[in-house]
Amino acid sequence: MTPTQDTDTNPSTVSPKPAGKPFWLKLFGHDISAPLFLLVLSLFLFVPGQWTVPPLDRDEPRFTQATKQMLETGNYVDIRFQDEARYKKPIGIYWLQAAAAELSGKGADAPLWVYRLPSLIGATMAVLASFWLARAFMGPAGALLAGIFVACAIIVGVEARLAKTDAVLFLTIILAQGALARIWIRRPDKRLWGLGFVFWTALAASVLIKGPVGLMVVGLTVVLLAAMERGIKWFRAAVPLWGFIWFVLLVVPWFVAIWAATDGAFFTEAIGRDLLGKVGQGQESHGAPPLTHLAAMFGTFWPLPAFFLACLPVIWAQQKSPLVIFCFAWFVPSWIVFELVATKLPHYTMPLLPALALPVAAALMDGGGGTRRWLRWVAAVVLALPAVGVAIAAFAGPFFLGNWPSPPGVVLSVFGALLALAAAARIVRAELMKAVLPSMSAAVLVAIGVWGFTGPALTAIWISPRLVAAINDVPDCSRPAVVTSGFNEPSFIFLEGTATRIVSPQDAAGFLAKSGEGCRIAAIESRNEDAFLGAAKSLGVVPMLVSRVEGLNINGGDETDIGLYRAAAPSHGQ
Repeated sequence: MTPTQDTDTNPSTVSPKPAGKPFWLKLFGHDISAPLFLLVLSLFLFVPGQWTVPPLDRDEPRFTQATKQMLETGNYVDIRFQDEARYKKPIGIYWLQAAAAELSGKGADAPLWVYRLPSLIGATMAVLASFWLARAFMGPAGALLAGIFVACAIIVGVEARLAKTDAVLFLTIILAQGALARIWIRRPDKRLWGLGFVFWTALAASVLIKGPVGLMVVGLTVVLLAAMERGIKWFRAAVPLWGFIWFVLLVVPWFVAIWAATDGAFFTEAIGRDLLGKVGQGQESHGAPPLTHLAAMFGTFWPLPAFFLACLPVIWAQQKSPLVIFCFAWFVPSWIVFELVATKLPHYTMPLLPALALPVAAALMDGGGGTRRWLRWVAAVVLALPAVGVAIAAFAGPFFLGNWPSPPGVVLSVFGALLALAAAARIVRAELMKAVLPSMSAAVLVAIGVWGFTGPALTAIWISPRLVAAINDVPDCSRPAVVTSGFNEPSFIFLEGTATRIVSPQDAAGFLAKSGEGCRIAAIESRNEDAFLGAAKSLGVVPMLVSRVEGLNINGGDETDIGLYRAAAPSHGQ
């Protein structure tokens, strides 16, 4: 991109001009120092909370529990949550989590943070891959800016801490798009075997991680680029024939194995119910109207959207540049698909984040910010509002939940909000490059404050860890058999153990009736207690309440009150 001179004489408009690089960008904006800077930044952003935030229901513990059962059974083909088949996503993330657990030396007993390692590593490598991708279009300083925007995005930080598919999928898509960008720009007359290998390997990995999502994003980019240029000869450099054969060799073996192991049930569930179900209707109460994703990006991609708005005139002026054309082909078709799909979750659009970060980084290097004052004010509000909201929530939220705010969490969040306000003021003054460092610093402080302190201190919502601790504190009851009725969160199954069973109130009473077979604990949610006690009475069992755990179930926002019962007989000499 090149600077665009604004001839508008309106005093509310500031003409863009190449901004001088700030000292930190001159220091780190090189091919060796920039990746090191992004690595350290990613660790500051992604590590806090990895070992202190409990499993987040419901998706994360479903993945980790299925991986744990692979380690327990030695079956690395089939995917199960207890006795239930879990045929929603392919095998890739389970293998990565299992490898992390085995390498830790703990195996199935590995703590949660070990299962999260693939996501942490995947998100960190995605930031570094964003730098590599951006280098296809710009110098190392601009590529560093692009990597910073990707690293600081809220949604990337969230997915870096969740032991599920999306952080690793993000990495595979960026790698594929980075190879594709170089192939498209160079348009060589010969095959580029190295880039072709990266492209097809990353595509295969994306399929093994999350099925067709990566294929869709990358495939639509290729299709639109070909349509805009009315030709696809340039794609021959990707070695499509041999690349496709390599892709098939990587992907097919597990799909054949799972077909044989499940008699085709995996494909019926994964494609017929999970994939097509999400397209046609909002699954698990996650339906939303079109344009929901666009609105959500102002929060999930923060702080990038503010800079995008402020740089929009420069980006628009360069709409025919290779960078903007490529990012347009990357963003628009996949975004339309995501908006049309009935089920909408914030992380769905994360693969589109670099398509916005790259043109913003290039515009900043070209002196972006020459837009009307009112738009700069809008951008400033978009930048400041989320950080201020987090600071307020860090203080007031715990009171609402019945907890005391975490002092370090509040202090860090408030300082983050102040830095965001300082960055917003610089945007208003059209000093966008000077707004990058305080914005990045705000993102770091908010991440450390929220994930390192405020989140773990919200004990009211972390019901499963407290429930497991209460079970462990029951006297004279080591390694009890446990059932639960009414509280069915996957996090409890993962933390308490695979043998934990979800049962009806009547079956829970029958379970305690067999107390002669060892110590047994029944966790009964208050809505099921009357039925449980009635069934116990009819069986001649006298349940003894040994503890209660109360809290707020974040899935639905319901107040939860769980009683822990054991048969009274053990207290009389069992």
